[in-house]
Amino acid sequence: MALMKRHADLKNEFYERVRTETRQVPEPEKRLRETVARMKETIANQKAEIEDLRQQVARLALASATLIHERNNPSPIAPASGNVIAFPAQNPEEVQ
Repeated sequence: MALMKRHADLKNEFYERVRTETRQVPEPEKRLRETVARMKETIANQKAEIEDLRQQVARLALASATLIHERNNPSPIAPASGNVIAFPAQNPEEVQ
């Protein structure tokens, strides 16, 4: 133990050689790699969620603006059946 305390460089070199020759990964490094992988996955999920929320905000803002415009500017054109809108007649004689 005294040798390891006095010659930390030799201890580190020994452990490094053991790791490279046996291709072993230390347990703390394994845990860190797993944590990094989980964090990267979390970040990717959050980025996707943020993008989805941005698109929702844009759609809601557009819908809100449309509703406000329709409330402030009522259309004199009466809607026909479904999504078809009748054009108003230019001259009363054109009405059939």
